[in-house]
Amino acid sequence: MNQEALELLVRRPAQVARWCGLTLLTDELHGQWMQEMIAGRGDMTLLAHRGSYKTSCLAVAMAVTMVVHPMRNMIFLRKTDGDVVEIIRLVRQLLESDAMRCLSEKLWGEPVCLLRADQYSLTCDCYAACRGAAQLLGQGVKGSLTGKHADLVITDDIVNLQDRLSPQERAHTRTVYQELQNIRIPGGRMLNTGTPWHPEDAISLMPGVQRFDCYHTGLLSPAQLEALRQSMSPSLFAANYELRHLPEEGTLFCGAPRYTEDASILRDGLAHVDAAYGGSDLTALTCARLRGGTAYLYGRLFPGHVDGALDEIVRECRRLLCGPIYCETNGDKGYVARELRSRGAQVRTYQERQNKHLKIATHLRRWWPRIRFLTGTDTAYVDQILGYSELSPHDDAPDSAASLLRILDAPGASRT
Repeated sequence: MNQEALELLVRRPAQVARWCGLTLLTDELHGQWMQEMIAGRGDMTLLAHRGSYKTSCLAVAMAVTMVVHPMRNMIFLRKTDGDVVEIIRLVRQLLESDAMRCLSEKLWGEPVCLLRADQYSLTCDCYAACRGAAQLLGQGVKGSLTGKHADLVITDDIVNLQDRLSPQERAHTRTVYQELQNIRIPGGRMLNTGTPWHPEDAISLMPGVQRFDCYHTGLLSPAQLEALRQSMSPSLFAANYELRHLPEEGTLFCGAPRYTEDASILRDGLAHVDAAYGGSDLTALTCARLRGGTAYLYGRLFPGHVDGALDEIVRECRRLLCGPIYCETNGDKGYVARELRSRGAQVRTYQERQNKHLKIATHLRRWWPRIRFLTGTDTAYVDQILGYSELSPHDDAPDSAASLLRILDAPGASRT
């Protein structure tokens, strides 16, 4: 066995993929994914955003595995049979590429060739398992798994929009995934790739999760992300690109949030603190300024008692040159205001008399189409606003944002 060829296939699979024509796969990101798929020992679940080439990586890993691990067989599941066909076709193209034939010849003394191939299965002439099953067998989640066994069980995007919309589809996919535990042989592995769509979908059952959202792969530019945000609902963007769940039903705030990277635009704005004193509530900080008919907002959420957030609140307001900081005194008799003043902050207090839901539904909702968030705003802060309804368990961010917008809306408030 040629060690140089083996090293290339196992340790540098992204280079092999580029030789095979998949030129956009990188060593730093995709190479690491494929190395774990090919040579890892435990179960693996790769959650990555749409357009991250995770399925291409999986196809390369399956082709390499067929060449370097001829004693193993694989079962590959996607949502539908049609989805399976396109990936089996890609694996076949990789195996028949000049680069793979050259490397397999160096590895085994002669090029590996396909012995049997159809739309749903592939078997190479190096395959040495004695089970009688195909080396790689693909099927949709509606197909029968009875009597099947494999060293490597692979799922790719078996959870999709149908699982988000249909409780019956979620239950079926979960049942299929649980059945797969009986398909892999003792000591075998499971590889899963996909995108989460619902808190209770089959992905919630998958082990060894690695997450790569759109902000950490470096594959999408800020301009591309902004265009994608505007092309779909916030909940779909969150699921497909940020790998998180947002509710849609009963919410007040529709349309994707928009962002600006210009921190100077908040200079001379105002700030507001909605304090938490324990339990599951969060302390919310909002900094905002109205300018040219647009509301520019920056938001943070802090877990735990407000005492642990006070120093950071003061630092953030000084960084953005926003002040004074507004605090209501209904619940704490001015405690937070006194603590902020002791840290050198300029503070103004007020008594809250308006119904919270009415305040949010009036002031924040009216401004929502004209709000631009400063890049760096906590994702959880924006999520609370997007997911807000009258029955929401947490409303710290929308409450703080609405309170500050009401202050800025008042006659004589600072605006440009």
